Order: sequence, then structure tokens, then C-alpha cells
Amino acid sequence: MTTMTTQLQDRVGLRAPILFSGVILVGFGLLYSLIGATLGRVLFPSQAAGSVIVQANRVVGSVLVAQPFADPRYFQPRPSAANYDPMAAAGSNMARSNPDLRKRIDEARATVAARDGVAPVNVPIELVTQSGSGMDPDITPAGAREQTARVAKARGLDAAVVDRLVAQHVQPPQFGLLGQPRVNVLLLNLALDRSTH
Repeated sequence: MTTMTTQLQDRVGLRAPILFSGVILVGFGLLYSLIGATLGRVLFPSQAAGSVIVQANRVVGSVLVAQPFADPRYFQPRPSAANYDPMAAAGSNMARSNPDLRKRIDEARATVAARDGVAPVNVPIELVTQSGSGMDPDITPAGAREQTARVAKARGLDAAVVDRLVAQHVQPPQFGLLGQPRVNVLLLNLALDRSTH
């Protein structure tokens, strides 16, 4: 009798954890994810799809991910430790005290200064340092203004026209207090293309 009671208690004792595990797995592992994804697609369809920009039925990029622009007619984003590959997003992981980092920054500063026709001391730091993700799509207004003369010259435009376009694309800090003013490089370059066609 005692053995049968013990076995019955063991079965009853296992039923609750097994049932609880099933509820957790299905409820939070499946239903919660499906509800969250569905709500995201309904409430924020563009963001849920990756904030992709499509022009003439062709994807030209995402507002959230930096991409390189080789042509001097375009503004350049921050350098990327991941070679602008979203599947390999990462920073350089070099400490500020690392001499290799200092050497790389000095070389990048000289390259950017030569490209943009400015003194190396006038190159904003974000144009020579990689962001933590390596995919930062934004630069500061100072970083955009530093490139204005080069872009204007390459496009045959007055620098004041390009300056105005930069000013129009400065986004304020998020909610008025998070972060700093920024310029999305892809949106600015697309606006440049529209203004010169």
C-alpha cells in the first residue's frame, strides 16, 4: 500500500513540472514571440521590415545600417570594423591604450583629410573611429559639414546648397534628450541624388 501511494505521489509530483514546462515552452517560446512579431508588423511595419528604402522596385539600403559610398560625390559614413557586413557587426575591440589603434586612427585621419581637403586636426573623430556595432548609419552634423566642400565640388554644386541640404537632414536627439543631433548618411545621399536630377 505504501509503495503504491509513493508511486502515485511521484506521478502527481511530476505532472505539475511537466505541465508547467509545456505552458512555458508554448506560451513564451511560441505564442509570445508570434504575438510580439505580429504586433510589430501591424504597429511598425517599416521598422519590422528593417527600415528598408526601396526606389524603382529596387532596395537601395536600410536607414538602420551603414553602407560604404566609394564615389566622392557622396557623404561617407563612419568606418566599419565589420566591413559594413550586417552579419558580422562588431567594433574593433581595441582598447584606447592600444598603440595599433592610435596608429590606425592617425592613418585614417590623414586619409580623410587628404580626401576632403582639410587639415588633419579638423577631421571629426567619428570619421576615423568605428562605432561599437560597425554599422552606425549616422554621423554628427560636424562630420557631414566637414565633407560638404568635397561633395559640392564633385557634383559641381555651390557649397551653400549642399550645406542647406545637410541642415535639412539634421535629426534632433531622440525624444529631445537621448543622444546627440545626427545626420543619416543614406538619407542625405539619396536627397543629394534627388536634388541634382
